[in-house]
Amino acid sequence: MITEEDLAQQFTLIIEQAHPRVWELLHHCYVKVLNSKSKGVYIAHAKYIKIYCPDRLIAAVVAEKNLLIEVAEYLGLVEVVCVNATNLLHDPKSKLKNVYPQLWLDLLWIVTQKQEL
Repeated sequence: MITEEDLAQQFTLIIEQAHPRVWELLHHCYVKVLNSKSKGVYIAHAKYIKIYCPDRLIAAVVAEKNLLIEVAEYLGLVEVVCVNATNLLHDPKSKLKNVYPQLWLDLLWIVTQKQEL
């Protein structure tokens, strides 16, 4: 069985090898594959990719969304969602820190890193 982590690794590997310019953006982001839900109901075999980007990169990543969708579809993923990690971390109503502390730490790490582009 291919796990969500395996799919995320395959996605980033394809981007790194086939599209190095886009990889320069994505390696500053947090890429996660998740199961799709429709109105709270789990949809079997429907996975999508969520890319958490620092505020400074969100526009550049969204500009490459068609390419990202093409790679995601090649892997059998149904959608690509880009999320502004900076805004998410600073949202006072977010429960991310309490509910998913490891994700919160990972996002904090990418948001606080200096851009090397």
